[in-house]
Amino acid sequence: MTSTQTAPPKTGTGRETQEGRLIVQGEDRPGVVAAVSSVLAQAGANIVSLDQHSTDPVGGRFYQRTVFRLAGLGAARPQLEKALDREIRDKLGLEWRLSEAGRRKRVAIFASKTDHCLLDLLWRQQRGELNVKVEMVVSNHPDLADQVRRFDIPYFYVPVIDGDKKTAEQEHLRLLQGNVDFVVLARYMQIISGDFIRDVAVPIINIHHSFLPAFIGAGPYQKAKDRGVKLIGATAHYVTEDLDEGPIIEQDVVRVSHADTTRDLVRRGADVERLVLARAVAWHAEDRVLREGNSTIVFAS
Repeated sequence: MTSTQTAPPKTGTGRETQEGRLIVQGEDRPGVVAAVSSVLAQAGANIVSLDQHSTDPVGGRFYQRTVFRLAGLGAARPQLEKALDREIRDKLGLEWRLSEAGRRKRVAIFASKTDHCLLDLLWRQQRGELNVKVEMVVSNHPDLADQVRRFDIPYFYVPVIDGDKKTAEQEHLRLLQGNVDFVVLARYMQIISGDFIRDVAVPIINIHHSFLPAFIGAGPYQKAKDRGVKLIGATAHYVTEDLDEGPIIEQDVVRVSHADTTRDLVRRGADVERLVLARAVAWHAEDRVLREGNSTIVFAS
């Protein structure tokens, strides 16, 4: 499948205008927005959008995401980074990071036997709805290999043999190191160890149904049906050593009723899981999610 894109505008110098994203965060203080705007203006950049949030104007934490366009961004980047170090880090004591929108973030997707979240992400990438490049799919089962290969994406079957998760994770690390910018667990039914989280050294995003911790273990939808739940939903979050308790990126719910069967609940739960995970992946790939401790600031508008 092929797609066409409108060529980016050219400047009078003949250099291609490129889009960049600047993330700034740290202790709130006067002059931050002015300093960021000044650095970008002096570099010749045009600010397209600017989102900011302060937890408290007096002694709180400040977060800002600025999207700008700059002719020849790749070539101008070293000088721009020097200016950001000088004006933002050294003078104001704030952290910053810069990314180029044209460089898609590389992602590995982990899945088991359930396919709805995995295939939805692959389909969205194929349609250009996600600014990512799926480098590989990794699974502890071979079941989804044929479906994934239709998208021309490598599929790696790494089984957990006799409960030896450590050996499987070592193979995962071998596949991932230097090849991805983040990892997505698309209904990957294995617990991730703390050692893996530390050694992989990139963000990991997980999706799960919203019944936790009320209905743990097997058959949560049947348990929910038996209790007469009226809302079902999903949560996407960053993975930490505290199982299913990492910083939340996105959540959503749908209403259900007594007339819905357990099969209906499963189907509607899969729908909301797909949407929530797709939003979380898109927002992360577009540098819209800023982590702070066990919480997040999400500039999703």
